[in-house]
Amino acid sequence: MHKFKTDLKLIGINPFVFVPDEILQEIFREFGKDKGQIPIKGTVNGDSYKQTLVRYSGEWRLYINTVMLSRSPQRIGEIIEIEIAFDPDDRSIIPNPKLITALNENPEAKKIFESLPPSKQKEIIRYIASLKKEESIDRNIKKAINFLFGRERFIGQDKP
Repeated sequence: MHKFKTDLKLIGINPFVFVPDEILQEIFREFGKDKGQIPIKGTVNGDSYKQTLVRYSGEWRLYINTVMLSRSPQRIGEIIEIEIAFDPDDRSIIPNPKLITALNENPEAKKIFESLPPSKQKEIIRYIASLKKEESIDRNIKKAINFLFGRERFIGQDKP
């Protein structure tokens, strides 16, 4: 686990910190590459988190959301203590079987789904996988299919 202290910054509406270069290089080495999203874990001021390290506008950033640090948008400029390490744990999300069935029963929707960027596919899968009630699952799978055809909003978007 690598430790450092830094001030909380803001880009747009998103609080973040820069990870020191020597720590980034070690994380890249452990991950096996320096491209794409890198799964990480650690602590912010002693509280555990799991997050993804991303590159935006040419810079690697660790975004600090309110789950990681309460009231983070109001704490810009505050010095925070970060522990960070590459997280090798599998973060795969198993799609709900009803979603798989719905896509298989509708080849055109499946084709559209498979043409979406992997991040958008994951967002749909994650959302439906997080639902508990059968009626919510059924309702949201119908919404997802309609969304794929551009007929309905889903996951906060008008069309894929």
